[in-house]
Amino acid sequence: MRKIYQSDLESVVNELVVISDSIQIAVRDATRALLDADLQLAERVISGDTRIDVMHDELEMRTFTILARQAPVAGELRTLVAVIQMVAALGRMGDLAAHVAKIARLRYPEHAVPEALNDNFRQMSRVAQDMVGNVGRVLAERNLEDARELAEDDEVMDELRSEQFRVILGDDWTGGVESAVDVALLGRYYERIADHAVAMGRRIIYIITGDLPEGENWPST
Repeated sequence: MRKIYQSDLESVVNELVVISDSIQIAVRDATRALLDADLQLAERVISGDTRIDVMHDELEMRTFTILARQAPVAGELRTLVAVIQMVAALGRMGDLAAHVAKIARLRYPEHAVPEALNDNFRQMSRVAQDMVGNVGRVLAERNLEDARELAEDDEVMDELRSEQFRVILGDDWTGGVESAVDVALLGRYYERIADHAVAMGRRIIYIITGDLPEGENWPST
């Protein structure tokens, strides 16, 4: 029975890694659609979110089934509860990537992001992609140090977000109110992807050590 449980749990963790890989691609493609005003790519990301949602729902159900059938205790219960929380976080990250693509679609054929901020958003996308990819690797390898590095990566994202506000609130801003709102909203989407990645890192540390890291660098959601 325990072998079956361990096999089921390993399968769930592997599926989490698959979903994180899909979200990494979604973030990459949503950013390309945004910066290139690529309508077809934006539509592909938006429709792809439905597939991610299906994967999310199926994995969540499988996890609840394991929880009900195996009645795990101690460390096993801790792992399953953390997995359920991480499944939810991945679902939200996929939705956020789709939100980026929806703004690209809304503003097409115009560009939602002024050229002066293109590099900023490229960097945001790279940080978000790296963090999502790191989550998948940490899940697969149970690497404690890599999990802790996610909080440091989040600080880079926060600085990029601050840079956006310095630009849109500066005297030299000529993009207008609508563009400023788009930039602020888009920046928030990338920031939230990073926050969810950090929260997942926090739960992975909990699985490994039994203790949740605390402090302002470790948001729970």
